[in-house]
Amino acid sequence: MHPTICTIGLFTIYSYGSMLVLAFITSALLLTARAKQQNRDAEAIFNFCFTAFVSGVVGARVFYVLQNLGYYFKNPLEIIMLQHGGLSWFGGLMLGSISGIVYLKKKKLPVYRTLDFIIPYVALAQAIGRIGCLLNGCCFGKESETAGIYFEVHKAVLIPTQLYSSLGLLAIYLVLRFMQNKPRPQGQVFFTYLLLYSIKRFTIEFWRADNEAIFYGLTLFQVLSIFLFVISVTKLILIKISRH
Repeated sequence: MHPTICTIGLFTIYSYGSMLVLAFITSALLLTARAKQQNRDAEAIFNFCFTAFVSGVVGARVFYVLQNLGYYFKNPLEIIMLQHGGLSWFGGLMLGSISGIVYLKKKKLPVYRTLDFIIPYVALAQAIGRIGCLLNGCCFGKESETAGIYFEVHKAVLIPTQLYSSLGLLAIYLVLRFMQNKPRPQGQVFFTYLLLYSIKRFTIEFWRADNEAIFYGLTLFQVLSIFLFVISVTKLILIKISRH
C-alpha cells in the first residue's frame, strides 16, 4: 500500500523497516519498564530482547531466502534488501530462541520463567511488525472483490491477511498478559503463545496467496504449524501433570 514513507534527498524511509524498529522499541521499552516494577534485572531483559531480535531477524531472513532460493540465486543483492520485506517467523523463532536461551544460560537466568515474562511482548512486536507487511504489500492474501482492499503494488484487490494476522497477534498478546496476572507454572505462558500462534498461522494460511501448497493442500507453514501445535499441547499437558 505504502512501501515508502518518505524520501529525503538520497535517504529513503521504508514502511517495513520502520515498523520493525517501532515493534522492537515499543516492546523493549514496555518490557524493561515492567522488569523494573517487578525488581528484575532490566538491563539483562533488554539485552536479551536485543540479542533475540537481531538473531531472530537474521534467522527469519535466512529461512525466507532458502524458501525462495531460485529468486535470490538470480538476484543475490536482494538478500540484504530487508526494506523490500521477506522474513519468515519460523526461521526467526528457531535462531532467536537458540541465541536467547544461550544468553539466558550465560547470565544464569531461569529460562522458562524469563520466557514466560517476555513472550507476550513478542506477540505485541509481531502485531506491530505485521502492519509493516500491510504497508509494504508482502505476505499478501488472495484476490477478493468482496472482502479485500486494493494494493497498489499488486494492482489488485486482495484479502488483507496482514491486518488479520496483526489483530490475531494483538489478541494473543492480551490473552497472555491476562495469564500473567496470577502465578503460573514455568513454561505455561510461553507454550500457550506457541499454541495460539500455531492456530492463528494455520488459519491465516488458507487466505494467503504467497505460499504454495506442498502437502495435501497444505502450505509449508501449515505443516510446521501442525508440528508446533502438537509440541505445544504436549508440553502444556506435561506441565499440568507435573503440578499433581
